[in-house]
Amino acid sequence: ATSDNAQIEGDDLATLDTSTPTVRVGNYLQISRKSVIVSGTLDVIDKAGRKNELSYQTAKRGKELKRDMETILLSNLTSNSGGSSTARVMAPLRAWIQTNSDLGATGGNTGHTSGVPAAAATDATAGDQRTFTETIFKSVIESCWTNGADPDILMVGPHNKQVVSTTFSGIATRNFDLSNVAAKPMAAIAAIDVYVSDWGAIRVVPNRFQRERDAWILDMDYVSLKTLRPIQTIPLAKTGDAEKRLMLVEYTLCVKNEAALGLCGDLSTA
Repeated sequence: ATSDNAQIEGDDLATLDTSTPTVRVGNYLQISRKSVIVSGTLDVIDKAGRKNELSYQTAKRGKELKRDMETILLSNLTSNSGGSSTARVMAPLRAWIQTNSDLGATGGNTGHTSGVPAAAATDATAGDQRTFTETIFKSVIESCWTNGADPDILMVGPHNKQVVSTTFSGIATRNFDLSNVAAKPMAAIAAIDVYVSDWGAIRVVPNRFQRERDAWILDMDYVSLKTLRPIQTIPLAKTGDAEKRLMLVEYTLCVKNEAALGLCGDLSTA
């Protein structure tokens, strides 16, 4: 934005504004899978807590697969385009962050500008990890907002969820209204689930599958999961006295604008 856009009435154009073409970015599709094998005997005998072992194991593997996907999306990995003997590996969220980050002294971003981020980001050494503070959080969320984002989620690991709840003071007293039920036990408020910042209300979401050293500030309009093949269960050929299933998914991370996302990185994990 500029404050000097004032033109002379009837003026002609001597020069035209330069158009900057967009630079295509992308990501690799990654295939993740789980397998199930259940013997004929196990599938027909009585079992505690379930009627059908194959159905139970299939449902269990499906949950495991989803947990793997979330862990991969939020990891710090080196991407790979794949080949005849090499699996494709997507560039996870950490590889995309360039603009809005607060890192330890020896931490660094990938410097990615086009195509698919090729390398993992640089994690700070253990000595440069630091306690998550409200100052770090405010610095990153201000940067996100200044760059056009409207973030609404702060996603943290279990340790740093407690750090937020115990050290982010804000300016208001924590309240829980039980004025009409005085005869019942009172609640002890020990958690911050919503942080009202100068840039809007932020939900504080714990995530048991992300790295503890990362705290993500997200505008979900600019990041999403894309699937080429959603999670599916494929029966495999019967080659003996067992039923076999293959569960797989082909998916990737879509980052529409990394400047809408933020990272408070290289945080203490205990």
